[in-house]
Amino acid sequence: MIPLVFHPIYSQLDLPVRHRFPIEKYLGIRTALAEKQVPASWFYEPVALDVEQLQSVYDPTYIKQLISGELDPKAMRRIGFPWSEQLVQRTLTATGGTVLTAELALQHGKALNLTGGYHHAFANFGSGFCMVNDLYLAALTMLQNDAIDKVLIFDTDVHQGDGTAKLASNNANIFTVSIHGEKNFPHRKQISDMDFALPKGTQDEIYLETVECALQLALNTCQPDAVIYDAGVDIHQNDDLGHLNITTQGVLKRDQLVFEFCDTHNLPVAAVIGGGYQRDISALVEVHLQLFHAAGVLVTK
Repeated sequence: MIPLVFHPIYSQLDLPVRHRFPIEKYLGIRTALAEKQVPASWFYEPVALDVEQLQSVYDPTYIKQLISGELDPKAMRRIGFPWSEQLVQRTLTATGGTVLTAELALQHGKALNLTGGYHHAFANFGSGFCMVNDLYLAALTMLQNDAIDKVLIFDTDVHQGDGTAKLASNNANIFTVSIHGEKNFPHRKQISDMDFALPKGTQDEIYLETVECALQLALNTCQPDAVIYDAGVDIHQNDDLGHLNITTQGVLKRDQLVFEFCDTHNLPVAAVIGGGYQRDISALVEVHLQLFHAAGVLVTK
């Protein structure tokens, strides 16, 4: 069994017509996995995190204003979603999903969340469709385990994990790696422990060489005990916001490289699906499913 974390609220968010965020994709992935006979017993449903838990890690004033709807309009525009009670509940549940995924990964060796990767959220503000940084919180959760002294956050979303890099910059037990598009959001990059900025149009061969190099360098440098993997598919050649030229086969190979690396070095890995912005939801779901093929959830290809 490979634990899979999902809640229907992942895709329950009323957004303006033609909004850029493809909220339907999460339910689309869940439906596709069911159609491919993934056992229902593999799925875990997360619960919403307590606000107090978030306030113990992130700026209490920001969290309070986010939950209550008191953030000023400029702060909400930076996030990119209109505020609603539904948005708050979804945020708390999705973040709880990544924390649960981290816990399950330590128990089972690997686990996957059908959302996650909200890496543009900082301690005191949200940005780029991200309100609460689930990756950093999941890393802290893993570090509570006596067997885990160092966590590697390996982020392959096409957009740099700027919030994660900033949050972890003063925590020697969390090592951040970001492989991203050089000329892409965010305009102002933060400094990860390792950053690999790729030019527009990068294709499979160079991309996969970079992933292999990054994994080996991270292993040699930080000797992690566990991995959190942000498997964004906005690197895909058909993605509306990515500007790289990675094929579906390239996405699969990248995910296989990460899981093989974790298997070889006996590292528990918690994976989240990260970004992906094709408007064709069925096509987008198919690219995201490469993660589940690579993890062994889907055994036929």
